Amino acid sequence: MSVRRGRRRPVVDEGHGPDERWMASYLDMVTVLMCMFIVLFAMSTVDAEKFVALSNSLATGFGQQPSQTVDATQGVVVPVELIDKDAQDFAAAELKAARAEFDDLSALRDRLHEALTAQGLKDAATFTIDERGLTIGLVSAETFFATNSTTLSRKAVRVLDALGGVMSGIPNQISVEGHADRRMAAAPFPTNWELAAGRSTQVLRHLVEGCGLDPAHVQSVGYGDARPTVAGSSPAALAQNRRVDIVILSAATEGVRRLLPAMQQAP
Repeated sequence: MSVRRGRRRPVVDEGHGPDERWMASYLDMVTVLMCMFIVLFAMSTVDAEKFVALSNSLATGFGQQPSQTVDATQGVVVPVELIDKDAQDFAAAELKAARAEFDDLSALRDRLHEALTAQGLKDAATFTIDERGLTIGLVSAETFFATNSTTLSRKAVRVLDALGGVMSGIPNQISVEGHADRRMAAAPFPTNWELAAGRSTQVLRHLVEGCGLDPAHVQSVGYGDARPTVAGSSPAALAQNRRVDIVILSAATEGVRRLLPAMQQAP
């Protein structure tokens, strides 16, 4: 007897269908990107009203746009009349300070000149007031230093003794600056730098060791032949450039010191 076989039904393998789990990660990423762009957009959005106020304030502050209002918290500037008053007061204060500093330096110059005159050395030095302070020029002319020499002459010692007696009582910083003429240096000096520095050092040593100046208030500088006061190579020009300057430095502010040269012409 035959057995009738039944038709087999197809077996569906549910484990091998399309896997859509990646969609969850994709949607999460898109959401994060959307949030990021929203935040960036919010950060880049500028309050137009505040931007215009800031722009106008900056334009006014730099003088590009006139303004008559006063409100520092809103970005506007002080009225012109108040600014002018403050500027005038500041300029007047600097001018007053410059006049006082010039008077002090002038009084010191007169004392130094009187000290030289008392020793019969009236014309042994020059005096100049500029924005650095009071410069005492010790021009050589074979008086303070011989050619190619750093040795102080007898007259140089007398001049320094007279000046040092006055300078020992002042609080200012003092710069002793040596100079040489344009001729080539000769032995024992390799260059004019050593020659100029040697001259300034000799003057400094005499002021400190012989006149009692505070060494903390004195410095020595050698400029070689780089800063001539007279052009040319004549004997007179060479003598004028072979010198030592003693600069009594002003302790005033830079703004006040800039006004000192103008005080020379002021009544």
